[in-house]
Amino acid sequence: MLDLKKYGIEMWEDEKIASFRQKLLAWYDENKRDLPWRRSSNPYHIWISEIMLQQTRVDTVIPYYERFIDWFPTIKDLATAPEERLIKAWEGLGYYSRVRNMQQAAQQIMTDFSGEFPHTYEEISSLKGIGPYTAGAIASIAFGLPEPAVDGNVMRVLSRLFEVNLDIGVPANRKVFQAMMEILIDPQRPGDFNQALMDLGSDIEAPINPRPDDSPVREFSAAYLHGTMDSYPIKAPKKKPVPVYLYGLIIQNNQGEFLLEKNETSSLLSGFWHFPLIEVEEFPDGEQLSLFEVAENQVAFELSPQESFEQDYDVVVNWQEQAFPTIQHVFSHRKWQIRLLYGRVANMTKNQKEEQVLWLHPDDFTDYPFAKPQQKMWQAFQEGKLKGN
Repeated sequence: MLDLKKYGIEMWEDEKIASFRQKLLAWYDENKRDLPWRRSSNPYHIWISEIMLQQTRVDTVIPYYERFIDWFPTIKDLATAPEERLIKAWEGLGYYSRVRNMQQAAQQIMTDFSGEFPHTYEEISSLKGIGPYTAGAIASIAFGLPEPAVDGNVMRVLSRLFEVNLDIGVPANRKVFQAMMEILIDPQRPGDFNQALMDLGSDIEAPINPRPDDSPVREFSAAYLHGTMDSYPIKAPKKKPVPVYLYGLIIQNNQGEFLLEKNETSSLLSGFWHFPLIEVEEFPDGEQLSLFEVAENQVAFELSPQESFEQDYDVVVNWQEQAFPTIQHVFSHRKWQIRLLYGRVANMTKNQKEEQVLWLHPDDFTDYPFAKPQQKMWQAFQEGKLKGN
């Protein structure tokens, strides 16, 4: 067992721990939210909800969760789902590797566990994409096992309870909070205990505008009693995302259809459809330039975005002289900036990319998975066309 005293942490005596559990669970019983996945002990449902809730607000997740269960009601349905249907179900949640990992894990369950969700922490942890937090959540909530589920909310609460002088953003420090939870967790109600701490950390002890006076366990909190709430948790600022500059080429034919490509690389947004994108080192100086100014100010590439597209697709485009606002989309490590260029074609010859390319009418867009940047491009284009008539 980890020696917590080495980290300056003095755990409570058994009597105080018992009192803490009682106060926390009494508050949870009175105040727990009525969430669809809390009405079930089905490990499959709990697993889906926990993956969706990572980096996403509860109110955002609920309709996604309900649709996902409707589309893929069983582990087998998830394991055998077509990729495009799978990505469409996740559209807008981001972090799309998670849903792909879920499908691989579902296939593992079908192959290695005869289609039955595994019952032990070790077996749950063996599934693709399931780390210690998710394994602990499923094991405790679905199977009543006394396994901690340590996420950012829990680490925030523990940091304040014991004035923990460790950066919660450093992965190596997670083992300390895990060891603390192994001592604190209620063995009779481990799932409720984990969820109570999560709820407390996401609401009353939220990272922004916390309400420590409303905490049901404020009398146990060293930071509250010592007036150091603002000092905890310790977390170094994140690195700024790297800027990426892209031109989005919106090409329309005489039938009112738009050209879309499927991203089949292993990079960001694999499996999604989007307008052709051309990455450049930087944009020309100034605000959104006109089409002809872009062509005259080639500083980062030999061909203009328009010339590059025409060469790649062996087509001549009637480019329109219209400006659109620059679009921004922030990923965890990259910040995309996209400028739109709009053109029209009468027809288009066959090309080497035809299996990855579709002409789609806007009425059919909802049938294909679009990631957030594509949705933003389409919205900016529509707004720009309305202004420019």
